[in-house]
Amino acid sequence: MLAIGDRAPEFSLLDQNGQAVTRDALLARGPLVLYFYPKDETPGCTREACAFRDAFADFTDAGASVAGVSADAPAAHKSFAERHRLPFTLLSDTKGELAKKYGVKKTLGVFPGRVTFVIDSAGVIRYAFSSQIAPEQHVAQALRILKGEVLPAAAG
Repeated sequence: MLAIGDRAPEFSLLDQNGQAVTRDALLARGPLVLYFYPKDETPGCTREACAFRDAFADFTDAGASVAGVSADAPAAHKSFAERHRLPFTLLSDTKGELAKKYGVKKTLGVFPGRVTFVIDSAGVIRYAFSSQIAPEQHVAQALRILKGEVLPAAAG
């Protein structure tokens, strides 16, 4: 998994509206919270997405963008975003190429990983948090980093 101080790899993926979104376009707005999650509409992933939704104003107040990434297709992301009123970008990594670039490992070698990266506006990773069983903690950890709190290097 990429670590603090690493450069965040570039990407261009389709969002829930079928539009291409790049890393640089997201970073142009300020810091980016990029979170990888296993699958739309699963219990843990829905809790995590809704926690990001509920704290979305806190992220925007901190000047940050939020983007979720999974292997689901844009149409599945669109349905998921509409059903749960998600105000942020969902990106389709259907071939798992971006997850591989970021070093997001599968849990037990089977389940897609759940990892959140906080990336500064220069494209440098400032924090990485990996936890399959604590989806809501990804939101709390990212907010703490954006507020300048000092946390351990990474959890996993």
